[in-house]
Amino acid sequence: MTDLTLWALVALQIAMGAFDTLYHHEFTERLAWRPNAGQELALHAVRNGFYGAIFLTLAWCEPHGLLAAALLVALVIEIGITLWDFVEEDLTRRLPATERVTHTLLALNYGAILSLLIPILWGWAHMQTGWTAVSHGYGSFLLSAAALGVSLFGIRDWFAMRRAAAFVTTPAASLADALPDHQRILITGATGFVGERLLAALSASGHEVTALVRSPEKAAKLGMPIRLITSLEQLPPDTRLDAVINLAGAPVADWPWTRANRFRILHSRLKTLRRLNAWLARLHTPPRVLISASAIGWYGPQADPVLADQMLTEQAPAGDGFAGLTCRVVESEALRASAHGLRVVNLRIGLVLDRAGGVLARMLPAFDLGLGGPMGSGRQWMSWISRDDLVRLIAHAVVTETLEGAVNATAPAPVRGQDFAHALGKALKRPAVLAVPAWLLRLVGGQMAEEILLSGQPVTPAKALTSGFHFKHPTLATALASALGQPAADPSVTELSAKEASVAGRAAPHVHSRTSARKDLETIFHPSLPFRSSK
Repeated sequence: MTDLTLWALVALQIAMGAFDTLYHHEFTERLAWRPNAGQELALHAVRNGFYGAIFLTLAWCEPHGLLAAALLVALVIEIGITLWDFVEEDLTRRLPATERVTHTLLALNYGAILSLLIPILWGWAHMQTGWTAVSHGYGSFLLSAAALGVSLFGIRDWFAMRRAAAFVTTPAASLADALPDHQRILITGATGFVGERLLAALSASGHEVTALVRSPEKAAKLGMPIRLITSLEQLPPDTRLDAVINLAGAPVADWPWTRANRFRILHSRLKTLRRLNAWLARLHTPPRVLISASAIGWYGPQADPVLADQMLTEQAPAGDGFAGLTCRVVESEALRASAHGLRVVNLRIGLVLDRAGGVLARMLPAFDLGLGGPMGSGRQWMSWISRDDLVRLIAHAVVTETLEGAVNATAPAPVRGQDFAHALGKALKRPAVLAVPAWLLRLVGGQMAEEILLSGQPVTPAKALTSGFHFKHPTLATALASALGQPAADPSVTELSAKEASVAGRAAPHVHSRTSARKDLETIFHPSLPFRSSK
């Protein structure tokens, strides 16, 4: 193996394979936490075992005779496993464009490698059986490092496959127990992280669900008995509904808050609410209630409050910053539905925990590899709620007439960032000591990182608790166990006590008018950027 072209192709293959594994399998697709990825993980584990053996053999020796023939057979088997893997991927998930392109480049490059390597192995196969020790200098160390890397990830994939097979999932139907039989419900944002679980709960319980979606093809793949519409005009004025649940809106923490992204975040929410209000005005018989998603970003970035005095209830005033102003504008628009006779509930949602998405899914790859830790100082508050409890709270809000206006959708025990990292590391049995520097988060995320990642709000669900709602996962330990598909949690995980978390805040009530909401738009956007209503 003295051909420089062959070595260059091998180095390129190793680099592209590492990118595919880390970027796609670990951080983008998070295969280790997909319940249906067991077969794919098993194929990856076996293939990585073959890669490790091939790389290590070629790094330090020349196999001859039957040993070279065995290496040729291993290459053929590896090709078969890769083809099987391609089929499995298409059956179980939709590959992103970057992964398909990477796989194509890997296949082309691998073909070029084989065109150069197979003649060499064929020549070695005609020699007397045995092996000769060799050294290719830096090439040998490159192949050895690659052998170690693929072997470690092969072992990880094997254990991840076994873990996926043991995931415990709460039956979806049980999440909608609060609802009476046969409710007629319209949902926007139905294919999102929360909406998908809510759809599963409602459809499994036999309710009549209509989903307003942008992509019927994506929604159809959910395989649920629901009615799909792409426009509210598809519903006639005599449509009868019991509730409307609005979860629509562009993700808040996916990009830095450039001017264009701030417009996308706010406009996606206001556009849906304005269309809902216009449609509600045309209905002969309006629904009883509108449940509309807001966020605890309403309270703005908080300093380090005194725990016993400043827990934030729904009576706390709106805070500063883009998140606070956005929530004020969106909640004000949602409240307009009350003019049509609807009871309006603005759910101020905290950090939603589940392995399928949200903040926890973003943190899992690093923590699962033992590279996790708190963000910044770790002193910021994290007010969270399990995804299943959020779905249950939505169902509770639909039927609880006393719930109206702002309702905090958080568990009763917010924690500091450092305690959250410790609890997650303990749940995964991994160290969690590698803090992410605040300067790096600010560099990458700008104002978004400052408000969402490095600041927080200690929020308590005063209205939900007063209305009789009971959390299935009131503590971080039980919530993480459920989110990670584990059968039980370790109650010794450090977190705030229920007594501390339920202390009411002392802030004065805050009333926000539509006039001030309009002024907020002028604060959020530069005057040169027009903001027009969507008719």
